[in-house]
Amino acid sequence: MSSEQHKNGAWVAGHVVPFAVWVAVILALQAWESVGEVPRAAYPWSYALKSVACAALFLGLRPWRVYPALRLRHVPLALAAGMAVALLWILPETPWVGRVAPGFQLFYHRWLILMPGTLPGYFNPDLSPPLPPGHLALAFAPEQAGWPLTLLKLAGSAAVIAVIEEFFFRGFFYRWLRQGAFWNVPLRAFDMQAFWTVAAVFALEHDRWAAGLLAGVVYGWLAVRTGDVWAAALAHGVTNLALGVYVIVSRQYGFW
Repeated sequence: MSSEQHKNGAWVAGHVVPFAVWVAVILALQAWESVGEVPRAAYPWSYALKSVACAALFLGLRPWRVYPALRLRHVPLALAAGMAVALLWILPETPWVGRVAPGFQLFYHRWLILMPGTLPGYFNPDLSPPLPPGHLALAFAPEQAGWPLTLLKLAGSAAVIAVIEEFFFRGFFYRWLRQGAFWNVPLRAFDMQAFWTVAAVFALEHDRWAAGLLAGVVYGWLAVRTGDVWAAALAHGVTNLALGVYVIVSRQYGFW
């Protein structure tokens, strides 16, 4: 293998491997669920371990080497975009919307969250906002997982998966759809088909697919608008941090 091929392979690995490992852990848990009961403690522990492992992979592979540092002039727009996505993600499921627009909230839960046509297990207007006792998402609550694992969940969602997703989806996938040698495609170069393909795949990665689609459009627009993958990563991290703080404060663990 030539040094050029080795360098190109390293660029691909840096963008893809951390995200692939993250997804592999999720699939492994789902496979475990299909053959037997998974201990509740496995969920917060697996999240903590994959956060540490994927952060180590990202730091070791250093995909940011091929990008300029975050430009300070992009920070205000990234912060605003991240908070806007968090608000749009949270608002449809708040008790307030349940009171003022119960029909919309029921429609949202039935059709705009996977799988369409069914209500998610955590949705019960008679119990909202608390989750049904014993619901799996409560495994991340501090009284069950302990504060260290709850805070690791918050940190992993804001500082690990948000970053590696943006390097995969916006840094790699969006440009790779246009050219295998993705590093030759400027991030600012807009392509309608690639943009919406990435947004759709990003949406289907989340159970709240409609909110995920909206988030994918915003982060994708930000990446193309600024040409700065770090701006998209910052916005995504702000969204996940705001969502996580809301989850802990309001005890709406159905988001996790």
